[in-house]
Amino acid sequence: MALSRIWSAFIIIAIVVASIKCFFFGQSDIFNWMVIGKADDAGNPLKVDGIIETCWTAVNICLKLVGIMALFMGFMSIAEKAGGIRLLSRIIGPFFSKLFPEVPKGHPATGHMVMNFSANLLGLDNAATPFGLKAMESLQELNPNKDTASNAQIMFLCLHASGLTLIPVSIIAVRASLNSANPTDIFIPCMIATFVATMAAMFIVSFKQKINVFQPVILVWVLSISAIIAALVFYLTHLQVAELQSFSGILSNGLLLLIFFLIVLGGLYKNINVYESFVEGAKGGFDTAIRIIPYLVGMLVAISLLRTSGTFDIIIDAMKQVCTFLGADSRFIDGIPTALIKPLSGSGARGMMIDTMTTHGADSFAGRLSSILQGSSDTTFYVIAVYFGAVSIKNTRYAVGAMLLADLVGICTAIGLCYLFFG
Repeated sequence: MALSRIWSAFIIIAIVVASIKCFFFGQSDIFNWMVIGKADDAGNPLKVDGIIETCWTAVNICLKLVGIMALFMGFMSIAEKAGGIRLLSRIIGPFFSKLFPEVPKGHPATGHMVMNFSANLLGLDNAATPFGLKAMESLQELNPNKDTASNAQIMFLCLHASGLTLIPVSIIAVRASLNSANPTDIFIPCMIATFVATMAAMFIVSFKQKINVFQPVILVWVLSISAIIAALVFYLTHLQVAELQSFSGILSNGLLLLIFFLIVLGGLYKNINVYESFVEGAKGGFDTAIRIIPYLVGMLVAISLLRTSGTFDIIIDAMKQVCTFLGADSRFIDGIPTALIKPLSGSGARGMMIDTMTTHGADSFAGRLSSILQGSSDTTFYVIAVYFGAVSIKNTRYAVGAMLLADLVGICTAIGLCYLFFG
């Protein structure tokens, strides 16, 4: 119900704002751009796709996802039949059994979630989505109310949406292309911000589900992961940009290929028909990718209306006026558009980050803040539409509120870190 109200609010607010602009401020062409506008049209003042183009975008995303889903779910099928997922579940089981008490020990869902978190950590978005959707399907098997999100699904999705990523390579690459004097100087703030957002998501959902996060097992795992990340951050900060990008490519893509290698090797060792298992799993990937099309179209159209109506510009101007009235430092306002758009659209937030750095400079306070904000969270509403849509969840309970609250923690942390590191 919460998602339904938010979706309705997006559409109503967007149309009301556009109507005011059209009938009271003389912007007579705003309705045209909202419906048939194209971002690459030189005459389009909004530089954002209208709802018709957005529908095509949503379908194209799903069509591209078909191949990726088929690939990764095919390998997941081999891993499951070879016993790899069960092995992974047993290794991480002591920790996950505390955070996901509803998931039985050794259940395949644990292994699927670990694969998703690992892919996210390494910045492998293409791999994270299929693993995550497989995790949601596994958790749905345990869900007694098939149209209502379970506690385990909410915990998983909130942790996933916090977007914990080890190395923000794409952000560093953009900063380098825009002639930043030190493209990697946002690396540590990004790492800290996304880690804080992930911990916030865990605490928020744990509080709601009455899970004691101070249990020894949870504390040991969290502190161990923190120590590993801190050690890796210490090592990576001594690398040059080219060395960092090379290390990231080897770490992420090399590990992905290693996973494929081990899965096939395990399948051969267990004497299963690896190719037939791959094809069987790939068929499920195709079905899942097609099933999420209506959910994605609905969400992206609502977001498109909100952006093309100019609602974001109104919010930014209001925030600047409030800061001016209070006599507060308003430099952070110029980086905020990235944070506002990130929960709604990953590509939109990336474009806003680039626009901010182009306008104010890659090494400006706003440019650095937009980079940190881009790396501090995931696209919340996209995640909700795709993941809950894949398993036909209609009642998301408190998932939206928890995810947005974790996003807010990440945003506030990013702003504070930017002032701390860059004054």
